[in-house]
Amino acid sequence: MPHIPFHRRHEDGATSVEYALMASLIAAVAAAAVGQFGLAVLNLFQIVAGLFS
Repeated sequence: MPHIPFHRRHEDGATSVEYALMASLIAAVAAAAVGQFGLAVLNLFQIVAGLFS
């Protein structure tokens, strides 16, 4: 029986690391998506501004 609580503690630590890796990956993907979307919107505004000048 003492082996099970030790294994559980070890698994909790691994789970924390996995959650941290997942969160950082999600943040990186979100930052890239926002950057691409921002460039697309900037390009659209420049096209529209060019129509008025």
